[in-house]
Amino acid sequence: MKSFLKNVLSTIVGIVLSVVVVVLLFIGIISIAVSSLDNEGETKVKMGSILKISLDKEIVERASDNPLDYLSLANMEMNIPDELKTILDNIEKAKTDDRIKGIYLNVPFLNAGLSQTEEIRNKLLDFKTSGKFIVSYAEYYSQKGYYLSSVADELYLNPEGMFELKGFSAQIMFYKGLLEKLDVEVQVIRHGKFKSAIEPFVLDKMSRSNREQISLLLSTISDNIMDSIASQRGLTLSKVEELANKLELTTAEKCLENHFVDALIYQDELEEKLKSKLGEETKLEFISLTKYKNAKVEKEGKISRDKIAIIYATGEINSGKGDLKSIGSVTTAKAIKQAREDKRVKAIVLRVNSPGGSALASDVIWRETVLAKAEKPLVISMGDLAASGGYYIACAANTIVANPTTITGSIGVFGLIPNMKHFYKNKLGITIDTVNTSKHADFGGMHRRLTSFERAKIQDHVEDIYATFISHVAEGRNMSTAAVDDIGQGRVWTGYDAKRLGLVDVLGGLETAIDIAADLAELSDYRLVSLPKKENPLETFIKEITGEESKYIANYLGIDRKFVKSVENLLKGEKIKARMPFILEIN
Repeated sequence: MKSFLKNVLSTIVGIVLSVVVVVLLFIGIISIAVSSLDNEGETKVKMGSILKISLDKEIVERASDNPLDYLSLANMEMNIPDELKTILDNIEKAKTDDRIKGIYLNVPFLNAGLSQTEEIRNKLLDFKTSGKFIVSYAEYYSQKGYYLSSVADELYLNPEGMFELKGFSAQIMFYKGLLEKLDVEVQVIRHGKFKSAIEPFVLDKMSRSNREQISLLLSTISDNIMDSIASQRGLTLSKVEELANKLELTTAEKCLENHFVDALIYQDELEEKLKSKLGEETKLEFISLTKYKNAKVEKEGKISRDKIAIIYATGEINSGKGDLKSIGSVTTAKAIKQAREDKRVKAIVLRVNSPGGSALASDVIWRETVLAKAEKPLVISMGDLAASGGYYIACAANTIVANPTTITGSIGVFGLIPNMKHFYKNKLGITIDTVNTSKHADFGGMHRRLTSFERAKIQDHVEDIYATFISHVAEGRNMSTAAVDDIGQGRVWTGYDAKRLGLVDVLGGLETAIDIAADLAELSDYRLVSLPKKENPLETFIKEITGEESKYIANYLGIDRKFVKSVENLLKGEKIKARMPFILEIN
């Protein structure tokens, strides 16, 4: 009896201690989160300050208001990303802020998409019109980091540094071998010669047509970036390409010799150069972009009652609710409707950064864009991606704006239905027997192969959706369906080529789209509002701690989360998709 009571007592004590530990840990996490928020007070900026821009955090379209989303338990640090619009706004603020004398760029690496990088770069070019200086220095420059930094009036490198000029490469991961080992057959139904989203599941390398479109894509992107660098550094495009092909800039001396930098100096020498730009100032006053966003500037007049709504549509498109990283048809359609019905909202900018997804969900969102356009100006701003379903939800707008490096198009439809029969039997020892009330009652299930009749039915459905897709594009872009089909077929284009083909109206970023929306609405004074409204931080936290397990499996196996997501999308969700042809990593 004593042994029994002892065991019960020790169990109770163990439970109590565990609860105490968990509570203390939770309090510690909350304390870190709160302390990070405490630093959000107004920042005082001294006269003669230099705005230091490092961009060493991830750059996103919208960040969560819940600081716990960005808490790293490994080192108990907050890794809160920067929002693109916030970066642009603060560069604009610094342009007219008399307290800011110039910008110091220290951007060796850049965790942003090419289109986002292009928007920041253009904003820095605009900053230079103020007459204020931009100086760049780094111990090493990646291609993306140098592309951004090349706008500087003076560009410096550490004497032992280098610039990674090597051109651009794209990789696609193929799963055919894995699926064969697992005895999983992927049944494909598609429309579009170039609709290669299915290729990773049925091939072990790129098809000829896919390689053709990716080559064109990379060439256009490379020409845009290399030419931009050349023009800023007084070089020719052919010279920059030659140096990239030879991997010539592997030493600091070669960078200087080929005029990619103005001098080789150390950090202390850089500081002396910056001091010389401040005249009588003897002490350098740096202010980071993170702190500067909390600095106030005097604004004249009252806050305008007129609004332009920026609606963010970021991530994969699915039916139902979405979040900051995914587009849900319910959430996005509701946000567009809310902006349409708000009489103070005079124009709408739909910011699309998506590879596409569900064809049905895309159509639901498209319908709301049509209704919105009938009542007020609707302008699309394309981010890094606005492909397939991402283009579907954009095509009805008054004006479509994209950056030259935006990836768009991919007008095509496909269906994937995996046959798991042999996987269940050969790998798990599971067999499935079926009783149907009708001949095809189990149609679409993953436990058997499609019959030729069933495959034909799905093909008809895919053709119908494709016909609807190109008719929407034709109507929105004032083109014939034949013309859309000719440049469609699932083919992917850069924003530069899309403009030439009539799929895009204007080359530019988010701010260009806002300016166009204001002009269409005849607004000279307005304020911006962002939709959909962000979730309550507590609700977001609860969702995440009870959310999908695959990300933990991916981390455990050392596999990039986005590749696991590809297989997830194959096994769940709607079978007919209008999605980007591949996960494209451009390095």
